Amino acid sequence: MTRVVAIILHAVPGPGAGPLERSFAETRARNAAAQVIGFTGEGVETRIVETHPGGQPFSQRLRELSRDHEGAGSIVLGSGSIPLATRADRRSFVAAAAGTAPVESRGVLVNNRFSADILAIPPGVDLDRIPDLAADNGVPRWLADQGVPVHDLRRRWRLQFDLDSPIDVALAAGRIRADVQNDVQAIESGATKRLDDTLARVAEVAANPAAELLIAGRTSAATLGWIERHTASRTRALVEERGMKTAEQGQRPTRSSLGLLLDRDGPEALGELLATLSDAAAVDTRVLMAHHFGRDEAGWPAAEDRFASDLLLHERIVDPWLRALTAAAAGARIPILLGGHTLVGPGLRLALGAGRR
Repeated sequence: MTRVVAIILHAVPGPGAGPLERSFAETRARNAAAQVIGFTGEGVETRIVETHPGGQPFSQRLRELSRDHEGAGSIVLGSGSIPLATRADRRSFVAAAAGTAPVESRGVLVNNRFSADILAIPPGVDLDRIPDLAADNGVPRWLADQGVPVHDLRRRWRLQFDLDSPIDVALAAGRIRADVQNDVQAIESGATKRLDDTLARVAEVAANPAAELLIAGRTSAATLGWIERHTASRTRALVEERGMKTAEQGQRPTRSSLGLLLDRDGPEALGELLATLSDAAAVDTRVLMAHHFGRDEAGWPAAEDRFASDLLLHERIVDPWLRALTAAAAGARIPILLGGHTLVGPGLRLALGAGRR
């Protein structure tokens, strides 16, 4: 069998990181360790590579990986990637990297070509000319533009679930390894009863045929279709800024219809705005941040603030805009969940309970 090397990139928090950011990094490190066990069991050479703030661009690491392991197939993923993957899922990526996938599906394999968290690259794919890309999301598009066949597994919803925030860890509790669940309990201990209560109330709304559930942000037709099939409530969707992270330079700035309303009324109006439209809501706040602060995440509130917002802990947030937004959600007369792409995507299956079927 062709030699396959798996590299798991683990982002280490900077020296100024707060307790939520440090605790969440430990959780991702445990997920990375679980992936090492999984891929090693499939005969893959696997190692964890730590990355630091201000380090090499992702594409530069790909170029170096190609040179260091010439002739080998490569699997590259982040430490928060595919926590719900099965052995069969890993075998799909190993086969793609080894070049032994069925003929019709040979080439690069990713979990989702529009938002890649894991890439399996067979030998012979030239990565030396890949341009500087900040993250893995844009790599499948570039490869396809070079004529490289790119396939994805977007129909496997569990492979779209990524640990981007503590709320994602809370959503995945019960479906991941016990040592990671211990981290969930540590994050939740005495701090996120508010989140637990909100999750329960949102699930109650979804089970009520007389109620309406609102989803706002980078959700997909597949997710909305699942909601329509598995919930009793009516669904209202504000689908905005899909592909935000892979936008090319020169494209229009990120704009959100909900963000425009908040520009007019202020972030403290979020709760009442959503309550006029629905009985419960799940909101992708990264779209709202990109609208308000700009697409470059360097200008957003710190990770500690973003994580506190996702846990509805507005008292711990320093940035005044995000603190007001989160306080409005936490104090609203309807239950409102805040998070990122995972929350309004595959995380909804877990938030609403039916994903355990």
